[in-house]
Amino acid sequence: MGRKVTLACATLNQWALDFDGNRERILESILEAKDLGATFRTGPELEICGYSCEDHFYESDTFLHCWEVLLELLTAPLCKDMIIDVGMPVMHKNVAYNCRVVFLNQKILVIRPKMRMCDDGNYRESRWFSAWSKVRQTEDYFLPRMISKFTGQTTVPFGDAVISTRDTCIGFEICEELWSPASTHISMALDGVEIICNSSGSYAELRKAYVSVELVKSATLKAGGCYIFSNMRGCDGQRVYFGGCSCIALNGSILSRAKQFSLQDVEVTAATIDLEDIRAYRNQIRSFAHLAAQSPSYPRVVIDFSLSLEQDATLPIASSIEWAYLKPEEEIAKGPACWLWDYLRRSGQGGFFLPLSGGVDSSSVAIIVFSMCRMVVDTVQRGDTTVLSDVRRLLGDPEYTPRTPSDLCNRILVTCYMGTENSSKETKQRAAALAASIGSYHMHIVIDKAITAIIEIFSGVTGLFPKFAVNGGCPRQNVALQNIQARLRMVLSYLFAQLMLWARNRPGGLLVLGSANVDEALRGYMTKYDCSSADINPIGGISKTDLRRFLNYAKAQFNIPVIGDIVDAPPTAELEPLQDGRLAQTDEEDMGMTYAELSQFGKLRKIEKCGPFSMYCKLVQTWSGSCSPREVAEKVKHFFRCYAINRHKMTVLTPAYHAEKYSPDDNRYDHRPFLYRANWSWQFRAIDKQLEQHVPVKRSNTGNVTHSNKKVDNSSRMRAGITV
Repeated sequence: MGRKVTLACATLNQWALDFDGNRERILESILEAKDLGATFRTGPELEICGYSCEDHFYESDTFLHCWEVLLELLTAPLCKDMIIDVGMPVMHKNVAYNCRVVFLNQKILVIRPKMRMCDDGNYRESRWFSAWSKVRQTEDYFLPRMISKFTGQTTVPFGDAVISTRDTCIGFEICEELWSPASTHISMALDGVEIICNSSGSYAELRKAYVSVELVKSATLKAGGCYIFSNMRGCDGQRVYFGGCSCIALNGSILSRAKQFSLQDVEVTAATIDLEDIRAYRNQIRSFAHLAAQSPSYPRVVIDFSLSLEQDATLPIASSIEWAYLKPEEEIAKGPACWLWDYLRRSGQGGFFLPLSGGVDSSSVAIIVFSMCRMVVDTVQRGDTTVLSDVRRLLGDPEYTPRTPSDLCNRILVTCYMGTENSSKETKQRAAALAASIGSYHMHIVIDKAITAIIEIFSGVTGLFPKFAVNGGCPRQNVALQNIQARLRMVLSYLFAQLMLWARNRPGGLLVLGSANVDEALRGYMTKYDCSSADINPIGGISKTDLRRFLNYAKAQFNIPVIGDIVDAPPTAELEPLQDGRLAQTDEEDMGMTYAELSQFGKLRKIEKCGPFSMYCKLVQTWSGSCSPREVAEKVKHFFRCYAINRHKMTVLTPAYHAEKYSPDDNRYDHRPFLYRANWSWQFRAIDKQLEQHVPVKRSNTGNVTHSNKKVDNSSRMRAGITV
């Protein structure tokens, strides 16, 4: 009697509504699973249509085309003699469900609907789907005629069921059910289910990869069994990047895993296990055995099929492995790079245009593009014909093969330093040195004439000539003169993006890259419709602190010495006149807070769910070693004033790679008003009352941030508050 089974899970880079491409990637994964000797294959959540179809799930076409793809899978000869589990939406009794459809040898075995919806973070599943709430129950599902005509089946089981083969039992969870405090894998394990599959659409966040891994391990550590976690990977049309990390676990240990970030469209992870290891593990846990003896039963779909071979004594089984997690700076180097690659190749554009200022943010974007080029070249050199085909199509050159990252970067990335009389020679030199190091097609232009022309239009109408504050102008004049520089850079960026490939005798256009970080977005420290306005932004979900860490990593990893000068330079917008040729303006001085403080505010506001009063109560303790209670109160009030005044900017925030849990992205992640009562009168009075009652407590400083104790002058408040 056989006891060893080979199982496979697919990590797929699917694309919403790309039914042709999705079908081909599913078929390729089935073929690879067969080559690995697997008799069972599972894939990611909603893999047939793509996870991010969103309101297209309201359309009957989406359901129809999923059934059409499923029919092609059912009829494909390579699917013979393998249990195949695929994901698609299914309408049952006029209710839409997120389902797994399991088939074997041209027969559908069961349709298993999702039982726990995910509605936090970027997820909105209950908008389109309902949860199946009938525990351990099934109903008859009447198949579409096109399916019935081929399979000869009229109805199939639909609901909370498991599959019994001649040698084992297979159960199913879908994504959120693993995260739920009432996960079904425990009840399935108690009922003798030995192999549990989870098809997921879990997106990446910095420092998050360990979460799913630990959940998978703990699922089998407590109750034994084999757990197969199959996740999407890539950008399928949204701000998130699905985080890969598919894996197979046995009795609390990881046996095999897929990469977190990769340019591979299809990666199949397989492992051979001994079913007797599950049985022995469970039987020794006596509390488990006693509970299992009285466990209610799941409906079983019994099939005359074995996952194992009759004679398998010599078949080697998988050993446990240690999971090596990427550091945050490595995640930044790879995650946004893969996201950019997916967006570029699927958008049909010919490359990127980046306004490169020589500062931390725009330099980080440039290096992420360079990291993308490194990954592309490495993948091509390993023989990936799909990536090579994409490169040739993008560049319009059917013979081109990238030899070095710099060579590819020169063809894909155009960088431009847009200088004014307020720009320093140091930033210009840093931008040029970085461009030379990564190989981008670099330009330097001076935009003072355009700025003067715009101001002359205003002066011609009003007879007034605005001045910078250092020249006697009021705060409104000072801010307006800064903003016109920033906005003209955006206009020029799109002009060059549309025409640079024409100038280089190539077809197509360029995508404009934004370079505002998550902290500046939260604080509103950006000009509306300036260079923060772009097509996409790979760092819009990343903090300044993490970007600095990433740059230091890239300096050593990519051997780019000029990065050290970029990191050491004080962050500045360079929008006000220089004094004696030196900077007179810095970001932290303008904002009235440090980037470290801003990151702390962001985490408390979003992750800890703090309003002004709660934030003060937490920070008055955290910062007790470096700030007085009154200073803490002023900092909190200043942050919330600036946040309220500038929240409207989030409504037009450039689509950005989601990476940080405290992102203020207004599109779907951080739903809040964009018109506030900016004086927060009631909330600030609560802080003042608490301040009056405050009794000093001696304690050590537990905060890990640096503080700016300077008072914010009117000019800085103006810059922080009413910049539009």
